[in-house]
Formats: sequence, C-alpha cells, structure tokens
Amino acid sequence: MARRRSRKKKPSTEVAAPPAPVIHRPEPPFEIFLSGTPGLEAVLCDEARRLGFADAAEVPGGVVFHGGWPEVWRVNLLCRGATRVLVRLAEFRVLHLAQLDKRTRRVDWASVLGTGRKIEVETTCRKSKVYHAGAASQRIKAAIIEAVGEGDGPALQIRARIEDDLCTISLDSSGAPLHRRGIKQAVGKAPMRETLAAQFLWACGYDGQEPVYDPMCGSGTFVIEAAEIAAGLAPGRARNFAFEALPGFDAEAFVALRSSGEGVVPSVRYVGSDRDPGAVSQARDNADRAGLSDWIEIRHCPVSEASPPDGPPGLVMVNPPYGARIGNRRLLFALYGALGERLKAEFRGWRVGLVTTDGGLAKATGLPWLPPGPPIPHGGLKVRLWKTGPLP
Repeated sequence: MARRRSRKKKPSTEVAAPPAPVIHRPEPPFEIFLSGTPGLEAVLCDEARRLGFADAAEVPGGVVFHGGWPEVWRVNLLCRGATRVLVRLAEFRVLHLAQLDKRTRRVDWASVLGTGRKIEVETTCRKSKVYHAGAASQRIKAAIIEAVGEGDGPALQIRARIEDDLCTISLDSSGAPLHRRGIKQAVGKAPMRETLAAQFLWACGYDGQEPVYDPMCGSGTFVIEAAEIAAGLAPGRARNFAFEALPGFDAEAFVALRSSGEGVVPSVRYVGSDRDPGAVSQARDNADRAGLSDWIEIRHCPVSEASPPDGPPGLVMVNPPYGARIGNRRLLFALYGALGERLKAEFRGWRVGLVTTDGGLAKATGLPWLPPGPPIPHGGLKVRLWKTGPLP
C-alpha cells in the first residue's frame, strides 16, 4: 500500500489583528473639548487663551485643550462662548456593534462616574460601518449601566461620535447648556443666546472698556453680557454643573474658585432701549437679577429717539427683527432705514455691530459696512455679523 505523502503547511500570509486597546479613565492632562457655535471657533479659541488655556486650538465646531478636573471646573464657570464642556473618556476603532459593546466595557466607568447613576447616551454616526445611532447608544448605555448600576436623579450625559469608524466617547461636564446662566429668566420672542451675544461683542472688538448701547434691546442680553464682561463677573456664578456630582469633586475648592472673581466697578454705562414696554420691564428685571442695575440703564423709546449716554463713544450692538419669524420683511426696510439715519445723526464716533439674516436689510441702513462675517446658526436660521468702523 502506497504511503501518502505529507503536505507541508504553507505559512500564513494573513497579518494578525492588533489586540483591542485597553481603555482607562482619563488621567490628567486629558483632552477637553469646548463645544461652540460653528463659524465662531476663532473667537472661542481667543477666549480660551485669555482664560489661561495656552494650548487651546481651533477644531471644527469648537476648541480643544488639555488639563485636569480643576480646569474642567474653571472653564465651565468662566467661559462665555462655549455651549458645553466635554471630557474625552475613550477613543477606539469600531467596525460593528459587538465590537463597540466590548470596547466600551473596557472603560473604568465607576471611577469616572461613580455608582448608582442615571445615564443618558446620545450618539452620532457618520461615514462608518456602525451607522445606526440608536442601536449604538443602547449598547454604550448598557455597558455603562452594567458597570455603575442604575439610579435616579439628574442624568449624566454621555456623548459618542462615530466618524470614519473611529468612536470617541465623552462626558458632558456642564449639564444644562452654558448659555443658561441662571440669571435671565424673562425673555422675548426671539432671544439672542448669551453665548452668541458675548462672542458677537468680542468679534466687534469689545474689550470691556467702552460703553455699549442696544437700541432694540429686548430682554437686555447684549448690555447685560457687556456689563458682566466689564465687571469681570463669572458667567456661571449663579448655576450648577453636572461635574459637581462626580467622584473626586472638591466642593470647597470650587466654592473658593466661584467666589474668587469679585469683579470691578465699570467706568462706563451700558444702555438698552426698546419701544415695547414689556421688553423694557423684562430687561430691567434681568439686570437687577444679575446685580448690574447700577451700571445698566434701560430706556423706553423707539429707535428714532435713541441717543448715546454721556461719555466717550463706544459700540452700538443690535439684533433687529429679520422678517423670517418676526415682522414683515417689506415693512422692515423702513425700520432698518430709520435705525441707520438715527445712528449716523447721533452716534458719530461709535462703531456698529448688527446681526441679521438679510444682507438687503443691513444695507438698507445706509451704514458704511465692512465685509460681513461668516454665516452663523441661530434658532434654525443663518445670521451674519455686520460691522462698521467709527461712524463719521
């Protein structure tokens, strides 16, 4: 009987897949992401550097820098332009849901979040093999709950982004969006968010050393933000944050940080006016609640009677109706024209910043505009900032 010839096995040409990364809780310095308004990343980055975060860098949709938990507390308390502060917890490649589940479980969730917590997860997927955001959120939440248990009370927000098969998982350290300062309770029909107001002021060159006038002040957002900047008051001084419920939070240190910014007395006035008596009342109440009524004046008058306060020229900052949701566009040309005429007649030497969706309305003022800024999302619309130099 013939013997069978043994065949040698050919060496495998397949490359072994690298082991899945072991992901630990972040140790300082970790990455901190300031979520901002698209189009205003440069303004937010400048603010972060003024606050002392020297390695702050612009990225699409916000700013990144590195630090530890004290830096997370501080930037939440002091930053005016960010909408949220996210702490990067994990980053890994993922090609399917089972892999997402397995790698999410490698995070030391209990050391970051504590135990017995209510968790909410929001996921976005883009250009990835894992494309079902809802299913991804369920897998991530189940992994976290298995590690920390499920409890009651305010939920901690976990945000995951899966883009080009790279999964980034972050903790929202802010809780409620940062434009909710805890002060302005009365608002008008189409309010300007405080975060946007501060950034538009800075984009107009405002540095806290000049007067600000808003001839269509509504609930007073621009003048209140301007006065707070001038007084050196922390925007988050009257609210709470999600990070206060995390393990390792030092309540005494944060109380000291919150009380360290006593502020200064502004040397100029901040004036708003509006033809709507209801808006005037709201703005005065908001200024009182912010502790700024000694420096802010709210007048009841139409645009045609706007007049600058005594003292040096400064910045007129205004957010008129756009005609998209409030007002008829055709009728607004007369309003914008009247605004321009009044500013040219009474506010010589003042600069003007105007926010609108409509370039035609901005030009109807007859003011000497510089090239407008980029489109900025605001309430489902796209607005632009129009600026002038000192009016002749």
